[in-house]
Amino acid sequence: MPNPKNSAFVERVRQTRNFDYGQELNSLASRLEGNALVQAVIDGKILPKDDACRFWADSLNVAYVDPFASVITDEAIERIPVEIARKVKAIGLYVLNGVLTVAMSDPGDGSLVKRLGQIAQLPISPVFALAREIEDAIAIHYSTEKGLEESLNELERSTLFDRPESAAEKLAVLAENNALVQILDEIVYYAMRERATDIHIEAHETQCRIRFRIDGNLREVLTYSRKLHQALISRIKILCNVNISETRFPQDGRFSISIGGQTANFRVSTIPSAYGEKAVIRVLAMTGKKTMLTLDKMMISQTIVQPFKRLIQNPNGIIFVTGPTGSGKTTTLYAAVHEINTPTINISTIEDPIEIQLSGVTQSQVNANIDLKFSTILRALMRQDPDAILVGEIRDLETAKIATEAALTGHIVFATLHTNTAPQAITRLIEIGVEPFMVAPSVIGVLAQRLAARICEACKEAYYPTRDTLRKYFLDEGLTDVPFFRGRGCPACRHSGYKGRIAFHELVLITEEIRTLISEGRSVQEISRAAAKVGYRPLRYDGLKKVLLGLTTIEEIEQNTSFEWAT
Repeated sequence: MPNPKNSAFVERVRQTRNFDYGQELNSLASRLEGNALVQAVIDGKILPKDDACRFWADSLNVAYVDPFASVITDEAIERIPVEIARKVKAIGLYVLNGVLTVAMSDPGDGSLVKRLGQIAQLPISPVFALAREIEDAIAIHYSTEKGLEESLNELERSTLFDRPESAAEKLAVLAENNALVQILDEIVYYAMRERATDIHIEAHETQCRIRFRIDGNLREVLTYSRKLHQALISRIKILCNVNISETRFPQDGRFSISIGGQTANFRVSTIPSAYGEKAVIRVLAMTGKKTMLTLDKMMISQTIVQPFKRLIQNPNGIIFVTGPTGSGKTTTLYAAVHEINTPTINISTIEDPIEIQLSGVTQSQVNANIDLKFSTILRALMRQDPDAILVGEIRDLETAKIATEAALTGHIVFATLHTNTAPQAITRLIEIGVEPFMVAPSVIGVLAQRLAARICEACKEAYYPTRDTLRKYFLDEGLTDVPFFRGRGCPACRHSGYKGRIAFHELVLITEEIRTLISEGRSVQEISRAAAKVGYRPLRYDGLKKVLLGLTTIEEIEQNTSFEWAT
């Protein structure tokens, strides 16, 4: 007799798909149940993952929760020991009103729910999640600095380093060793748990260390023996499919790992140093998991976002977003494209890599291995009847020229440049080699941005700065007894006082006066003065507004901006 839950699930699938899979669905339902049946429906592309999981959860009378799209708190994690979580495939998500919500692969098992409640010493609210997603979420959220340190120490004590092979053979053996593979996974999982954007693995004279860049600041995570360093670097190189025996020259590569049914992407750079190679791993977006932020949700100051919104509605011209690596330029460009994305507009992008899948947008990725460059794709896109084009980065004269020509022939172009301020983007184009007479009519606006660490909301407290501080940063504002804010430090922010980041901006709108200055090859200072006449304010000005709003601190703005504007 068929399982009634299976029957209810199959019926929902048939109704939703509006056609009968007949024998295929019946065969799956007769052989499989629970996670296995849901996974088979997903793998067979009968239903998208979220729909299949939601229908199965409905048949169990519980909710479906994707652990990678849900809040998972430390308090909930601590309620269920890792050994139990792994064994029963369950992970605590959050505690609300004294009830622990737990994602389970089998939430219909009443006795298991009861036992988990006894272990957690709280009432349990079970929800459904795929076993694969729960396992990956456990790997990430139960990862700790202590556990990683123990794994490294255990590997160092192993007999692997006592073998008589040559150095190259030993590295190859070590790099494929299961313990080393697991350690690199643990490093990556811990970095993702801590919201790190970069992982630094570096050698020094007496020991090696691992550092994470979190909320824009580097933090040392742990140190380990030099004995393990080259094997760890070799493992990273194998993942990237680059030469493990080459240690004299820098190398670049990429690798991906599967997490929760999605793919997490990483970009790697290695360079030789005095005590051994250094590797930096950039944590890129997890495919399909990075949240699309709209301009309205990015907390951009109204004096910036309103003119910027008007700017992106132009039918032609180039709009630049500038800033250093990791300052959120691509996120802002995505938000701008999302703002104008309608079925009546043909939008194409050129990216390295594609970070977010944009519905209704044609996205192309550069590929250095086959010499598929920004300029090559951009030239091809010009024959694709485009209305709007997003260029991930303008790096060379050829790409810059094609982009300016596109802007002059009736297309709106969004692009990024690496400059410190918005006015410098103009002179940067000219330095690349684009003629001033092409730059002047093609560029219509430049947005520069930075990211500052955001004050942790869980431990935020007010304080009153000294009058000297107020006079230094707010010269003519007439501020007196104004409360500023800071984070005391708590478990939620790992005692740093910061959690998350906030962007601050400056916007240059290109006027006829500025076009004349560009054509005449005038200086950045002259362009800045002309831009100030139509509302331009430097980065620090907007950053200090974010300080007054209690979003970040004076120290963060000081660290991320120059004081030159005040002179």
